[in-house]
Amino acid sequence: MAYGWEGERLRLVPLDKGRHLDGALRWLNDPEVTRWTLIGDLPVHRLAEEDFFDRMGRGTDTDVVFAVETREGEHLGFSGLHRIEWRHGVAVTGTVLGRTDLWGRGYGTEAARLRAGYAFEVLGLRLLLSEVMEGNTASVRMLLRIGYQQTGRIPRRHWKRGAWRDTLQFALERPAP
Repeated sequence: MAYGWEGERLRLVPLDKGRHLDGALRWLNDPEVTRWTLIGDLPVHRLAEEDFFDRMGRGTDTDVVFAVETREGEHLGFSGLHRIEWRHGVAVTGTVLGRTDLWGRGYGTEAARLRAGYAFEVLGLRLLLSEVMEGNTASVRMLLRIGYQQTGRIPRRHWKRGAWRDTLQFALERPAP
């Protein structure tokens, strides 16, 4: 492996402000990209995003965030493990692909598969959790393709774009040896 965690078409690499910050600012402020994200619709400012990149660069005990790139180095988005509970072997997962022209081509599925492999094989986690806003069919398909199972629903969990939205809960357990 030359750089990062590589798959067939993608690699997950450490965040780099010089290479990934501008994409983050552009995509997290794009209403089309954030239509289904669980984070709010507040503007993301450069200083706040630089602070996030700095915190991730220093490392935290509870988060691992990667930039998603093609194997040729083209930046497509981000994928991460959050709220890691080391004692219980559990993390919450999320992916944002900002390159809308590449949506629907399996890049999100490959990124999620690489992230799960890293979580299980490298970090030794046993369970990955994810929440998806109802109506986000692309994310649901992505999770189901790599083996997540729907485990629940939280009614009216998020206020998003003028309405209360349910969230669907998913879980992926580490495969048995």
